[in-house]
Amino acid sequence: QVQVVESGGGSVQSGGSLNLSCAASGAIYVTTTMSWYRQIPGKDRELVATVSRGGATAYGDSAEGRFTWSGDIRKNTVQLQMSGLKPEDTADYYCKAVGRLSFDPYEPFEKWGKGIRVTVST
Repeated sequence: QVQVVESGGGSVQSGGSLNLSCAASGAIYVTTTMSWYRQIPGKDRELVATVSRGGATAYGDSAEGRFTWSGDIRKNTVQLQMSGLKPEDTADYYCKAVGRLSFDPYEPFEKWGKGIRVTVST
């Protein structure tokens, strides 16, 4: 089985910074993408940022210019550095790992973490 665990959430004042970490573990052959999503109460889950094994990154509109990826997807561990936080960034943040459990036969996986709360106060 694959486990995905987020850490680093918490409370911060507007304009502050937080670093979120995500670690995937288990019987993983290869992780191809790791992504952060967030869900604001009453709204759909939205993409915050994603990174592929090839190094390509993409950010959601809410993150562009304020949030930055770091870490090593080859080690199944990535971080999301969030700065310039706003009250509207208050949400539950989820990490998702996608990859393969084996090369042959082809056995893909997609695993979500349980989520971590980020609260930004005025």
